Amino acid sequence: MVDRGRLAELLQREREQYAQRNPLSGKAYASAEHLFGRVPMTWMNMRAGAFPLYLDSARGAQVCDLDGHDYVDFSLGDTAAMAGHSPEPVVRAVQRRFAELGGATAMLPTEDAEWVGAELTRRFGLTRWSFALTATDANRWAIRIVRAVTGKPRILVNSYCYHGSVDESLIVVGPDGEARSREGNVGAPYDVTQTSRVAEFNDLEGLERELAHGDVAAVLMEPALTNIGIVLPQEGYLQGVRELTRRHDTLLINDETHTFSAGPGGATRAWGLDPDLLVIGKAIGGGIPAASYGMSAEFAERVLGREDLDLVDMGGVGGTMAGSALSVAAMRATLEEVLTDAAFETMVARAGEFADGVRSVIGAHDLPWSLSQLGARAEYRFTAQPPVNGTQSHDAHDAELDDYLHIALANRGVLMTPFHNMALMSPATTTADVATHLWAFEQAVGALVG
Repeated sequence: MVDRGRLAELLQREREQYAQRNPLSGKAYASAEHLFGRVPMTWMNMRAGAFPLYLDSARGAQVCDLDGHDYVDFSLGDTAAMAGHSPEPVVRAVQRRFAELGGATAMLPTEDAEWVGAELTRRFGLTRWSFALTATDANRWAIRIVRAVTGKPRILVNSYCYHGSVDESLIVVGPDGEARSREGNVGAPYDVTQTSRVAEFNDLEGLERELAHGDVAAVLMEPALTNIGIVLPQEGYLQGVRELTRRHDTLLINDETHTFSAGPGGATRAWGLDPDLLVIGKAIGGGIPAASYGMSAEFAERVLGREDLDLVDMGGVGGTMAGSALSVAAMRATLEEVLTDAAFETMVARAGEFADGVRSVIGAHDLPWSLSQLGARAEYRFTAQPPVNGTQSHDAHDAELDDYLHIALANRGVLMTPFHNMALMSPATTTADVATHLWAFEQAVGALVG
């Protein structure tokens, strides 16, 4: 349905416009000689233009770059800024903790931590919580704990899942149906096929086949895949996962870091799920590094009752900055005043408007594309039907088309998640913001299809 010659011509034109519009960002990138890959973190090189945009300022759902261009931000830090950029309640809490009270990293607990734990219990159901600074670390520590308690060595994940840079998650189902290391896996400390097992999302037969080996400590999964394009669970799938894990004496860890968009208690609350452990990061800190993992009281007692496990010093769980007074203060302000139940109602409504608008453009141009919505999150894919597993979604990737849409939207004042065509709504996102995206999307698609 896409004229590849026309696509290449339009992409080149948009890239030239991008370079002309952003000379200061281009200059800053060219002069960054002391940074690995010229950026603070190498994933910042995931961009459709010759250089990334440089940040000047951000508030709510708006970003301003170094060249003075304003953008409606649907990326929102790939979920880390789901509360919006610098929400006022979080700013106040951080200023109070850091500037007025001090002691941001005094290695002493604060009463805010218990409030956050109680609120996470209200939202997700798990009753005992511990803190980290990233969801990656929360996943790593949860994995160590379930291995210790079960005595089983392997972790099972879904093909093309996303759990940060957790070693055990970098495994996929190959073309022959056998497990293999995910392409591009950097410096794996050990062959991932020896530490992990893998099954396709929405495939209960494949899951049962892998669990039957009897060596899986836990299934670590997102209730819906997100970082490979949104892949929603089919009817009965998540219930089947829970039944199979219990039948095979395997624990279940829900990673809600991205699926938190489903509602105030993520997909776990929205869909009535019952995991043994739950991980959440990014958004709960309102822009300050924060994450948490929770478990049942019974499971927590099993762990704490193990005198052979060093949980307070160098046993491999914990970090000096984890659970700091500053991080916990930010979490409390975010959960108490920003990402509230009422805020989610507005965010989900905005995502519905976004989804309806995109579908109208796709339909008007008779394109074989689809859109999936997960609460406050929506994403379009270049397939007529939404993919049902990670491999299908991976195979639907079109790098050239992705680049064209990303840079065409950026040139028109709209930022999408750089890794894929995901849009996330914050409490500050407005109907006018959604309309801006729809206008830019229509402009880009209209030029493409002529």
